[in-house]
Amino acid sequence: MPRDIPVGNGKLLICFDQHYNIRDLYFPHVGQENHVQGEYCRLGIWVDQQFSWVGPDWKIDLEYEEDTLVTRVSLYHKGMGLLLMCRDVVDFHENIYVREIVIENMLPHDRQIRLFLSHNLDISGNSVGDTAAFDPSSGGLIHYKGPRYFLIVGKTEDTSGLDQFAVGQKNINGKEGTYIDAEDGILSGNTIAQGSVDSVVGLHLDIKGMSQKKAYYWLAAGETWDDVIRLDAIVKHKTPETLLKRTSDYWHLWVHKEALFLDIEPPDVAKLYRRSLLVLNTQIDAQGGILAANDSDVVQFNRDTYSYIWPRDGALVANSLDVAGYPEIARRFYEFAARTISEDGYFLHKYNPDGTLASSWHPWQENGQNQLPIQEDETALTIWALWNHFVIYRDIEFIKPFYRPLIKNAADFMCRYRDDETGLPDASYDLWEERRGMLSFTTGTVFGGLTAASLFCTIFGEDDLADHYQQVASEIRDAASKYLWRPEIKRFCRMITRDDKGKLLYDDSYDASLWGLFAFGMYDADDHRIIATMNSLRQKLWLKTDVGGLARYEGDYYHQVDTSFPGNPWFICTLWLADHLISLARNEKDLEEPLQILQWVADHALPSGVLAEQVHPVSGKPLSVSPLTWSHATFVASTRRIMRKIARIHQCPECDLSKDVIIPGDDWLTKLYTMACNTIHGICSVK
Repeated sequence: MPRDIPVGNGKLLICFDQHYNIRDLYFPHVGQENHVQGEYCRLGIWVDQQFSWVGPDWKIDLEYEEDTLVTRVSLYHKGMGLLLMCRDVVDFHENIYVREIVIENMLPHDRQIRLFLSHNLDISGNSVGDTAAFDPSSGGLIHYKGPRYFLIVGKTEDTSGLDQFAVGQKNINGKEGTYIDAEDGILSGNTIAQGSVDSVVGLHLDIKGMSQKKAYYWLAAGETWDDVIRLDAIVKHKTPETLLKRTSDYWHLWVHKEALFLDIEPPDVAKLYRRSLLVLNTQIDAQGGILAANDSDVVQFNRDTYSYIWPRDGALVANSLDVAGYPEIARRFYEFAARTISEDGYFLHKYNPDGTLASSWHPWQENGQNQLPIQEDETALTIWALWNHFVIYRDIEFIKPFYRPLIKNAADFMCRYRDDETGLPDASYDLWEERRGMLSFTTGTVFGGLTAASLFCTIFGEDDLADHYQQVASEIRDAASKYLWRPEIKRFCRMITRDDKGKLLYDDSYDASLWGLFAFGMYDADDHRIIATMNSLRQKLWLKTDVGGLARYEGDYYHQVDTSFPGNPWFICTLWLADHLISLARNEKDLEEPLQILQWVADHALPSGVLAEQVHPVSGKPLSVSPLTWSHATFVASTRRIMRKIARIHQCPECDLSKDVIIPGDDWLTKLYTMACNTIHGICSVK
């Protein structure tokens, strides 16, 4: 189920489902220690002797206030005659979650309306030894275990605290949970419970006919009782309204710090670009880990989650933030990478936000043979991304500590880890984590990583080592031309493996990841072999439905909808096609198609602007986890790529900067061209 409107600050992350239930609460690391664990923290309403938990009986709209990480949620129940307008925020500085609820009585007579908010916490991922207790000093409830404390408080326009509360046990001795206690409109007032516990708080509002009133609810997260009491005092001193406003102002300023095409028409692409930057922020831990996704519903499929750091995803996300003008976040990822790379110069499968090794299904031995359980592209892409960061920001002081332990260490490994016969990067797992062999995508990334390492050695004065790395990169490109290019099918293959006797076996499957052969510099985008390969991928993998989009590879079984389709359309794969078209573009007309692909992505985002991993090939609804960090990062990177291409097309011969573009017409594409040239490289004085 999608997480339409996540809110967070790098330490505290709150994720909602489509019915506005809180389903994930991460603290103190994004993606680690989910204290709700996919259970339900509900909002309920009692009025006129009726009770309803917000859910399928309600008309629910989940969106954000424009260019902020403040939600805008509309909840309407016709039968109850109620409209609720909610705003949610995690303060940008303090670990405080605030919800504002404006309740409108849509009937002509006066009514008392009672709000109930339930909390089904499994602290640190399990319910053993939890405690929930009323705290008289704050007037709120505290859930705690070990060094994890969560204080829950609320108030209305007319009162300074909670009107009701109750704590109790859940899922033991036949007890379903304390939240049931709310359904008659009256809570028991029980003050403490331990073990597997939950809680409910109530707020009462007397609202005249055809009028509205406001309530606030907040949750403070800390590592001690005193921590959360201090945070509660901040809320009460500054007021919830102030925290909402200051966080809204902060994110609005943050997302607008880099001028771009903010006023083009139609606004969908620009709006999604900004939303993608904001969503990326919610999925990144303050200590540098970039999480793939934080949607606990995926646990239902394999008893594990996407809440890990894959160095590949992290490198590509960091690169997108670098090109978008947000190096501070990218730097924290590179620092994380330097802390986690092995002494032998490679990254393992994936990591937890605290830097420890995460779960894996890649074996260290198979068929009696030892092997490295790695995806080598993860190592290569981290070095490639770090070089691109340096090219943009020239922060030599930042790079210096990474030169030996990260850059040279990884490059030495990539030079060693090669197949003796072919010279290709030796067998590793593919980026889809489903097959092992000598992969075209991995080969492209290793070329990019070694080239980056060579350039780093040049600037650090180690010319001999620079030549060595570049020589190995050249040998790998030659090997790709010899072994991965398949003249008989007129395109590159996906992978090479060996049979039991060591004979080379070719996997000629159509796979969108062949994009990697040109994306990191191994081949030019206009190489006839790349063009032939990308054209064949489009012909085979484009969904011939009203939805469209590009599948990962033929026969993709993950969340498979219908075997007659090659697979479901993925946002990243569809954008890779746009990247190739952008690279080939020579004029404005050539950019029309990639711009249409960006529009396609915007058209298939959730109303909140969140992008899933993939979409249903017939309905277009999101499938798998949502939001997927990689989807948003790829959209950001592709958008910046098209802006750079526009700027180059209209480069001024007088000063080598982009000049104002005068193109007949007043369509949105014309405005895009003009604004791109005025914002990417500066405004040329030559008219």
